[in-house]
Amino acid sequence: MKPFRRKGDEYVARLDSAEAGIVGLLLDQLEQLLAGEEDDVEGDEVIARLLPEGHRGDPRLAADYRELTRASLVAGKSDDLATVRATLPPDGGVLRLDVDQATAWLRTTNDLRLALGTRLGISAESEPPEELVSEADQQLAVYYWLTAVQGSLVDALAAGRAGRRS
Repeated sequence: MKPFRRKGDEYVARLDSAEAGIVGLLLDQLEQLLAGEEDDVEGDEVIARLLPEGHRGDPRLAADYRELTRASLVAGKSDDLATVRATLPPDGGVLRLDVDQATAWLRTTNDLRLALGTRLGISAESEPPEELVSEADQQLAVYYWLTAVQGSLVDALAAGRAGRRS
């Protein structure tokens, strides 16, 4: 990946075909999870992280909060997924985003990292694998790659904000 950089009013990066394929696959998985019926995903640790309880001390308040907010949270995440999917070059290539698309990418990469990190049990002690000898190592490498993607986008957006203050 060529990291995100600000060019005029756009945020530009380059993904190779394998990277674009990985993002597409992760988008599919997250989309399926978010589209699941509430009863089917109840107790799923990723859903619990993506759609957190509003009140942990009172199950009734938590249920009321979930009823009031779940649909709008899922809709917002689904809109962001659609934006990322629409801007993702399917076979790799240059990625050009306006500020709204860039913030959708930022939120979605955060959700993807949260989902993957939860499934992998990422902690503060976790480190990138030195060698990719197992599927878990490969998934961990993807997590750290997404971290780099997100970091480069944060840096580009911050540079854009700093440039606007001048």
